[in-house]
Amino acid sequence: MIEDYFYVYSTEQLKDGVRYYVIPRKSPTEIESFLMQLSKDYDISLKKRRGELLLEVKKAKQDYTINLVLLLATIATTTFFGSMFYEDGSILGGLAFSLALFFVLGSHELAHYLTARKWGMRTSLPYFIPFPTIIGTLGAVIKYRGAIPNRKALFDVGISGPIAGCFASVLVILIGLQLHYEPSEGEKIFIGIPLLFEFLAHLTNFEGEFMHPIAFAGWVGLFVTFFNLLPAGQLDGGHVSRAILGEKSEIVSKATPFILLTLGIFFGEIWFFWGLILMLFAMQKHPKPLEDERVDNKRIALGIFGYMIFILCFIPEPFRL
Repeated sequence: MIEDYFYVYSTEQLKDGVRYYVIPRKSPTEIESFLMQLSKDYDISLKKRRGELLLEVKKAKQDYTINLVLLLATIATTTFFGSMFYEDGSILGGLAFSLALFFVLGSHELAHYLTARKWGMRTSLPYFIPFPTIIGTLGAVIKYRGAIPNRKALFDVGISGPIAGCFASVLVILIGLQLHYEPSEGEKIFIGIPLLFEFLAHLTNFEGEFMHPIAFAGWVGLFVTFFNLLPAGQLDGGHVSRAILGEKSEIVSKATPFILLTLGIFFGEIWFFWGLILMLFAMQKHPKPLEDERVDNKRIALGIFGYMIFILCFIPEPFRL
């Protein structure tokens, strides 16, 4: 296969692969597509050294040690910060919060993982991110390697996580709203309530003044769903937008951070912060699928449903003391 795209004039055996000394036979675009396909099963590196072009093909490494370490660390941080919601610093209460949060975030990432594998895409297990925030984590990410087969695959992978995460959040909220909770002494945090949460509270006849930490884990899931569905860069919403709109999605992607900055004028500095963060995502041009053809109407309808969820999860003012 390599010789269809390169003239190979020398090879060198590596410890875990082969180094080819090559001269291109085809156009840069055709070579790029070929290498993206190849990277689904191998670690690929194409580089120049002393005027020669080197193509290194190595066996794909699958070491899950870092995934496990980050998972255990995130369980520890979410349990610790979750215990602080209780007056007695209950470790069991913190663990319940942690499990609820992992169910929400894990459902999101697992849906991405399974959908990507269904399309034959090479992807990592989730990397959970421990961090000393109010919830003890910055969420989780998975890494994709290799080619995106087509817009259908891009759409399916992009939309699957937010929908699964949203349904998991709804389930956790419905459970949490049935539980009584009295917060610990000290400064209280007031949180904004999205329309979807308001509906669930009405459905369960919730009349409490304070939200149970498990319900709060579901609230976090809704906020994560909203942020991930922003149509920018390689966020989930960026994947969905690219799949539906094609290369025109770049216009939407670059405009989205400025919309968040505008929200900051009316609803506080948190939107300035997220607007600046989102600029980093929006600056990266979305990778082009190998087959860049329009998605079907069913997926367009599902995409519209996804952006309805996006609106229902919007929180103008997420936090205030």
